[in-house]
Amino acid sequence: MGKLSVNLCGIELKNPVIPASGTFGFGYEFAEIYDINRLGSISIKGTTKDPRFGNPTPRIAECPSGLLNSVGLQNPGVERVINEELPKLRKCFHGYIMANVSGFSLEDYVYTCEKFNDVPDIGWIELNISCPNVHGGGMSFGTSPKDAAEVTRAVKKSTSKPVIVKLTPNVTNITEIAKAVEDAGADGVSLINTLLGMRIDLRTRKPVLYNRTGGLSGPAVFPVALRMVYDVSHAVNIPVVGMGGISSAEDVIEMMLAGATAVEVGAANLVDPEACNKIIDDLPKVMEKYNISSLAELRRI
Repeated sequence: MGKLSVNLCGIELKNPVIPASGTFGFGYEFAEIYDINRLGSISIKGTTKDPRFGNPTPRIAECPSGLLNSVGLQNPGVERVINEELPKLRKCFHGYIMANVSGFSLEDYVYTCEKFNDVPDIGWIELNISCPNVHGGGMSFGTSPKDAAEVTRAVKKSTSKPVIVKLTPNVTNITEIAKAVEDAGADGVSLINTLLGMRIDLRTRKPVLYNRTGGLSGPAVFPVALRMVYDVSHAVNIPVVGMGGISSAEDVIEMMLAGATAVEVGAANLVDPEACNKIIDDLPKVMEKYNISSLAELRRI
C-alpha cells in the first residue's frame, strides 16, 4: 500500500485530505456518518471576531457541474467557536484543526487569530482574505498585493501558529498576490477560493441570489484551480494547499502533481457527505494504478 502521509508546515498529516471551510460545518456534524479521524485535518467554518447571521436568502443556487453560494460567513463568532463548537469537535476528532479566519479590518483579523493562538488543538491559521460574499474586508484584502501583505504581516505578529493565506482567483495575477504574502511571512497559501458568478431566474427576470452574485465551486472550477495551483507552486517556496472542484482520488493526485502539498475538498461534501471518506478509501488503489509509492514524494511537473 502506498504511503499517504504528508507534512504541512511542520505538522504530519496521515493523508492530504482536508474538508474545506464552509462545507463541513465544525466537523462534529459529520462524525455521525463516518469516523472523521480518518481525515488529514478539518478546516472549520469561517470564523469572524463577532457573530454573523450571513446574507439574506436565497443564498444558494445550483449550476451545471457546480454550485453558487452567497452565505456570507454565517458563524457564531470566535468566542463561541472556541468555547462551544471546538469542544464538541474534540470529542470525535483527535488531530490538529485548521482555523479559518475572516475579518473586516486588520484589527478583526488580529483579534481572532490571537484568540485561536491560545487553543492547543489548532494547528494552522487559514487566513481567508478571499471571500467574495461580504462587503468590506474579505476579498478586498486579497485583490491587492500591498493589502494582502499588510494583513499577513499583522497576523504573523499575533500568532505562533503557521499562517496559510487563502487566495482569491478573482484577480489578474494570482502569483503576484502569493509572492506578496510569502514575502510578508506567510507559512503557506491555499487556493482557490470560489469564482464570482451569478444566475438569473427566467420567470422573475431577476438574479437568483439575493446578493446578486455568489462564489462558484464544484467540478466546473477544477481546471482553473489546477492551473492556478501550478502557477503559484512554481512562483513561491512555501507549501500550497490546493482546492477547487476536487471530487475524486484522481483529482487529489492531479492537484498534487500541480504542486499541492495537501488538498481541501469543498462542494463534493455537499453532494455526498461521505466524499472525503471515499476519496481516502480510493487513494491507495489509484496510487497503485499509477505506480505511486508515496504521496509526499510526488513531484510537481
